[in-house]
Amino acid sequence: MRNPSPGTTPRLSFPAEWEPHAATWTSWPFDDELWEGQLERARHDFTGLVSTVSRYEPVVLNVRDEDTEADARARLGAADADLRQIRFHRVPLNDVWFRDNGPLFVHEDDGSVALTDWGFNAWGGKYAPWEDDDRAPQSVARTLGMRRYPVDAIMEGGSLEFNGRGACITTRSCLLTPTRNAGMTEGDLEALLSRWLGANEVVWLEDGLEGDHTDGHIDTIVRFAADDVIVASVEEDTSDPNHASMAANLEVLRSLRTPSGSPYRIVELPLPSESAYSGENRLPLTYANWYVGNGFVVVPIYDDPNDERALSILRPLFPGRDVIGLPASGLITGGGAFHCVTQQQPAGPVARSER
Repeated sequence: MRNPSPGTTPRLSFPAEWEPHAATWTSWPFDDELWEGQLERARHDFTGLVSTVSRYEPVVLNVRDEDTEADARARLGAADADLRQIRFHRVPLNDVWFRDNGPLFVHEDDGSVALTDWGFNAWGGKYAPWEDDDRAPQSVARTLGMRRYPVDAIMEGGSLEFNGRGACITTRSCLLTPTRNAGMTEGDLEALLSRWLGANEVVWLEDGLEGDHTDGHIDTIVRFAADDVIVASVEEDTSDPNHASMAANLEVLRSLRTPSGSPYRIVELPLPSESAYSGENRLPLTYANWYVGNGFVVVPIYDDPNDERALSILRPLFPGRDVIGLPASGLITGGGAFHCVTQQQPAGPVARSER
C-alpha cells in the first residue's frame, strides 16, 4: 500500500508521552534463545512492569501464542495485577520490543488518533527473522479499526524523542546507519519526520551508549521531561568510553533554544555506576529508559549505588505522578528497558480506517 499523497493526508503530530493515554501496549517475552538463557529473569521484570502499569491505565498485552498467554496470566495473577485492566492481544511476533516494531500513534489535525506504520528490519538486519514484527502495526490497526498511514522508510520508535511541540531529538549513529535507509540524508529523514510525525525541528546528536545494539537509540540517553526540560545521561568516570560521547551530546543540548528563544532546562542524570555484561558484550544500563503514563513514571533500576540518586533527580520533574523504580536487570539483558518494550496509545477518538 502506498503512502497517501500529502494533499489527502491530514497534518499528523506525535504527542508527548506525558499526554493522556488510552492504553499502554507491550509484548510478553517468549523465546529463551533470544534472551540468551535469561527469559525467566526477563519475565520477572515484565511482571513488575505490567502489574504496575495496570494499576494506572489499561494495558494491551501482545501474546504470541496460547502458551505465552497462559504464562503471562499465571504470573500476573500471582502478582495481584488487575487483570480487568489487561487485554490479551494474540499476534504473531518475532520479538518483544514494541517501541520499535509497533506502530507510532499520532494525532490528526482534528484530535483523532491514527497510527503510522514504518518499516522495521530488526535494527539494521541484526536479528532475523523480523517479518512478523514488521507486520505488527497492521494487526494493531485491524484490532482497533484505526486509520493506518504506511511510511516507506525504516524507523524505530526508540530512535526518536519528541516533546509534543514539534521538537525531535535523535542520533546520527542510528538513523544514518546505511543498513536502515541507505542513501537517505539528514534532510530526507527530516522531511519524513515532519510529514508523518509533525517534527518542526530535528536535533541531531552523535552517539548513544557503548554496547547498544540499536546503534544508539536516543531513549537510552536523552529524554524530554516537559516541553522545555531535557534530561541528559552523563558518565562521571572519565575513563569510561561513555564519558566523552555523553559530554559531547550535553554540549549540543546546552546550545539549544526553545521557540521563544529561551534555553532548555538541562538536567543531568547519572548512568548506573556499575557496568554489566552479557558474555563479552557490555549492556547499555541507563535510567533514562523510563516510561511515562497516566499518573506514573516507571524507572528501571539495577540494584546499583546510583539507583536512588537517579530517582531523586527524576521525582521533582514529574509533579503529580508517582515515580516508581522497578527492577530491570533481567530485562536489560535483551538490550533495553521499560521504554523500549512499551508504546503509548494516546487518548482521543479513533480515526476510523476506510474499508
